[in-house]
Amino acid sequence: MGSRTPQVPEWRDLDPRRMQMPQGNPLLLSYTLQELLAKDTVQVGLAPEKKGLFLKHVEYEVSSQRFKSSVYRRYNDFVVFHEVLLHKFPYRMVPALPPKRVLGADREFIEGRRRALKRFINLVARHPPFSEDVLLKLFLSFSGSDVQHKLKEAAQCVGDEFTNCKLAPRAKDFLPADIQTQFAMSRELIRNVYNSFYKLRDRAERIATRAIDNAADLLIFGKELSALGSDTTPLPPWAALHLSTWGSLKQALRGLSVEFALLADKAAQQGKKEENDVVEKLNLFLDLLQSYKDLCERHEKGVLHKHQRALHKYGLMKRQMMSAAHGREPESVEQLESRIVEQENVIQTMELRNYFSLYCLHQETQLVHVYLPLTSHILGAFVNSQIQGHKEAMSKVWNDLKPKLSCLFAGPHSVLTPPHSPQEDGVCPH
Repeated sequence: MGSRTPQVPEWRDLDPRRMQMPQGNPLLLSYTLQELLAKDTVQVGLAPEKKGLFLKHVEYEVSSQRFKSSVYRRYNDFVVFHEVLLHKFPYRMVPALPPKRVLGADREFIEGRRRALKRFINLVARHPPFSEDVLLKLFLSFSGSDVQHKLKEAAQCVGDEFTNCKLAPRAKDFLPADIQTQFAMSRELIRNVYNSFYKLRDRAERIATRAIDNAADLLIFGKELSALGSDTTPLPPWAALHLSTWGSLKQALRGLSVEFALLADKAAQQGKKEENDVVEKLNLFLDLLQSYKDLCERHEKGVLHKHQRALHKYGLMKRQMMSAAHGREPESVEQLESRIVEQENVIQTMELRNYFSLYCLHQETQLVHVYLPLTSHILGAFVNSQIQGHKEAMSKVWNDLKPKLSCLFAGPHSVLTPPHSPQEDGVCPH
């Protein structure tokens, strides 16, 4: 299975510390949404199916605009990439992967997972530290037979971001004094934003689904008109006088079915456009917000919890040493002193990691805020799809259809006139 992999920069050209920051406080980022989106655009398409002897595996063609590369990846390749990324960047927003389905996969599931994988890789490719890391370049451009082994090998060569970042030991110096209060406020804000966007996404999905359902109904409506116009059942003798009228009507009905097929196509395009331009953008933003929520949880349950455990263990050791000293056991005291020194080093490292985790959290919060203007993009796409769908596309077809209805209504002296509505005849609808 071939793939095109043109010349790209050497691995050493990608420095994980190359982040766009002002010369002052390195904690502050200066990205705009346009700059993040311009980092890369990655397409994820379904590769042609290749059936094995017993199992059928789904492969994805992953094409990077930045690296000018196109490679084939399976879902498990994404899983390994996600694992090594999380191992190397435990204090960053690593988006979640879509779930793996155990018992087979229908087309709808495969398409949903393809969309989710596309969102995942684009969020990763546009994330400042990830975008300059060797792991991303490997995943997007390595065309060898075992990308999983290559990713694991690259991750084992270096430690995590804390051990590689020169600023990590001094992270506390750059943090604001009220960082814990800011963290709590940001977390609450983003939780509220997530809940609102979740509801917006659900409504946008329903709007898109209605457009697609409308397309199916219009198509069936047209087919029924066509079936009626193609009916070959002979007329009874008493209806022979109306033979020409019925023949004209049938011919007109067959013609109208073509117009309804066109309307169905326009409605289907409307639904797909709303799915791609509105629902997918909402899903992308929700994925980002969810990754932030996951990061906050990792901070509390991970480094913060470990730090608290280390402090608790240190307190127990101190009490044990005091007890041993009162009992005049020099060997026990010496051993405990050695263990206490080791534990003090552990605590110091955990404190540094805790501050570095808060440092990264502050930067990730800034990134979420950089993405907030995506809201205007989403609303603009929604309004444009409605205008284009209803005014420019559907309205034109309906207007073209109206004159063709005239042949269905025959008035006096062969003048074709549509029937009046009850209101026009002065008849109350009740």
